[in-house]
Amino acid sequence: MLKNRQVLLGVSGGIAAYKICELVRLLIRAGAKVQVVMTENAARFVNPLTFETLSQKPVHIRMFDSGTGPLKHIELADKAELLAIAPATADIIGKIANGVADDLLSTLYLATKAKVLVCPAMNVNMYEHPAVQDNLINLKSRGVMVLEPDSGELACGWEGKGRLPEPEVILEACEYAVVEKDFSGKMFMITAGPTREAIDPVRFISNRSSGKMGYALSRAAKARGAEVILISGPTNLRAPLGVKLVRVENAEQMMKACAKYSQDADVIIKAAAVADFTPRIKAGAKIKKEKGAPVLEFTRTPDILGELGSRKRKDQFLVGFAAETEDLVKNAQKKLKEKNLDLIVANDVSKKGAGFDVDTNIATILPRAGRTEYLPKLTKLELSYKILDKIIKLFP
Repeated sequence: MLKNRQVLLGVSGGIAAYKICELVRLLIRAGAKVQVVMTENAARFVNPLTFETLSQKPVHIRMFDSGTGPLKHIELADKAELLAIAPATADIIGKIANGVADDLLSTLYLATKAKVLVCPAMNVNMYEHPAVQDNLINLKSRGVMVLEPDSGELACGWEGKGRLPEPEVILEACEYAVVEKDFSGKMFMITAGPTREAIDPVRFISNRSSGKMGYALSRAAKARGAEVILISGPTNLRAPLGVKLVRVENAEQMMKACAKYSQDADVIIKAAAVADFTPRIKAGAKIKKEKGAPVLEFTRTPDILGELGSRKRKDQFLVGFAAETEDLVKNAQKKLKEKNLDLIVANDVSKKGAGFDVDTNIATILPRAGRTEYLPKLTKLELSYKILDKIIKLFP
């Protein structure tokens, strides 16, 4: 997590500098303490006053700005836990890769012991130039995290690789850069979202699940060093950075995907809201309303969690979720035992801020052995970290 982390944000002179305004806002919302440093060219693209207003701190541009001491670069470098350079132009990449320190930002890079994240953004021809690629390889060899640019239409009119990723992606990269990798070497399989059970080619039954909880868990597990496979029903969410996304449509497909990927998983978290029933017969053509309301017969869908529980190895840790509207703890304890779970996360979806398709949750964590933990309203990302904290205590 980024709460109370000291983030030194270096902005160099590219057109993508405008995106960093939103990044500052996201970092502060995540609880980070943000100090912006700009190159002189960056100040031509975005007025420093914008960053000062967003960060509520003065922006530093030159080594010897009026009112700053001669060791300002040392003070800033020592305080930082993360130096994130975004956008990183070919110029600043070349400087830091070759030890050039001729402005404040390049000097900060040499002076800091913090983790460093570099986010290249430039014309595709510049990005693909051997000199730039050699410089990036050089930085990576020193432990610098490099966030690959996106491909697409560039500000210069060219098409290709060189676009700065969206601020939400850079935020995840910042999180990944600073979080302890206590799940390194572990493989997680996480399910998320609803399933859609077809009635005919254009209609289906589903539920209100947005997938946000499962995606947040995947993001947190990846940030903490795990290899993550996310099996997701239909959602509008972007896959977390570095996570392998497997898309499925219905319960049967999710069952097959879980059977495939669970074999190698150390930790399985089933956060998906799988439909309990599916139409017995799927119409091959659209059902016309002129024929009247159809009568649907349903059959049970596969019990994925029960199947995972029955196959669970001694060296696997299985987590389930219980979305309830009454008798929360009683129903969760019953499910914990019946499905052979190691941990269950229960929430009353009738409570405001704890149901489907919201960014928060109010959860109760019940382990197979140990104390039940009642948590207040948290963001789903905060809750994800709490769940992972619990897992690592029980399954080190």
